[in-house]
Amino acid sequence: MKKFYKLVSVHQDIGGWAVHLDGRPVKTPLKKTLLAPTEALAASIQEEWAAQDETIDPETMPLTQILSTQIDRVSAQRDAMSAELLKFLDTDLICYRAPKDQPAGQAERQAESWDPWLTWFENECGCALQTTTDLAALKQPEAAHSAVKEKVEALDDARFTALQLVVPLSGSLVLGLAFVEGTITPQEIYNAARVEEQFKDEIYNAEFYGRDPLSEKKDAAMLRDLEAAAQFLKLLYSISA
Repeated sequence: MKKFYKLVSVHQDIGGWAVHLDGRPVKTPLKKTLLAPTEALAASIQEEWAAQDETIDPETMPLTQILSTQIDRVSAQRDAMSAELLKFLDTDLICYRAPKDQPAGQAERQAESWDPWLTWFENECGCALQTTTDLAALKQPEAAHSAVKEKVEALDDARFTALQLVVPLSGSLVLGLAFVEGTITPQEIYNAARVEEQFKDEIYNAEFYGRDPLSEKKDAAMLRDLEAAAQFLKLLYSISA
């Protein structure tokens, strides 16, 4: 979309702060006012819009997208979105391990990166998760499902919005819960989600030969979105990003 405005400003409104383009409030895709709960978040969204060149690129405005998701989707579809998120527990990335000899060293690298978060989950939820080296899907204990459901339902809409972004990105509901509780950083969750890829890069000496450009672009987008989710929470709750 071609840029159609000159002045970007922040104005306090009933229930929050709105970003205005030439005096008109920014709207979500469903035509609702993009109303930020805090002035700090509104100011950062203002910077996203002010930084646009001749063409507006939504990919460079992650905070705008995250808040739009909260307003348009989470407020109306949270129950359905929760049901989809809870399915990740049985397929959680950190519970599926490589056999110790396929290839040598990968299982150890996974354990080093993932076991601390299984321990964190057990301490938080009072229930240990199963792990496997098989392809067949696990069925985690009912107590774990109940504990996770309780945690997800207790989140406010903003933290839930961050969770529903992080879980599909990382493939892990455990890492997503740690993220919204401020226990794991964007870089740490990125590294945990990419253990296997980083291990393969070392085997094939990707640092010397170069990585696939499409993979690099995908990884950069993932880290950008994780950092944006952390910034979103920080601007709302002063959680360290």
